[in-house]
Amino acid sequence: MSKPYHHPISKENPYKLVFVCLGNICRSPTAEGIFIHKVKEAGLEDYFYIDSAGTAAYHVGESANSKSQATANKHGIHLPSKARKFEYADFEDFDLILAMDSENLSNIKELDRKNRFSDKIKMMREFDPSPGNGEVPDPYYGGLEGFENVFQVLNRSSEALLEELEPLIEKES
Repeated sequence: MSKPYHHPISKENPYKLVFVCLGNICRSPTAEGIFIHKVKEAGLEDYFYIDSAGTAAYHVGESANSKSQATANKHGIHLPSKARKFEYADFEDFDLILAMDSENLSNIKELDRKNRFSDKIKMMREFDPSPGNGEVPDPYYGGLEGFENVFQVLNRSSEALLEELEPLIEKES
């Protein structure tokens, strides 16, 4: 069964997704980095546009949190993003908007007052084979084990998300 956020993916019409958390320095840049890595490993980088954002403007312009970077680097993943705030224009620009937790989801939906874009707003853990409580926990105030847990959750979820989207790619012969 086709899902509303599904459409044919090509180099001319790449699939655009944005990962969203609160400050855009821990969870969403980690998800962005992991997904970029998985797409590159699969040789599909021309078929995707990948970004991340935060629902708050606390850290605009900053790189990912040092603990997020250290955890990602340990797994061979680079986190290239600079924090930015999620904006209304992102609803038009992206095919899929992935919230890390219910508060992020609520903040995103609050921007979509007319409910025009609800089909493309999802929770990241909807793609996790082991979704737990459905939320990607915020590791910001915790130790490195929290960042490692978030990495594993996002890695599983990203793997499943790419597996779902890959059949939509129309490769040139």
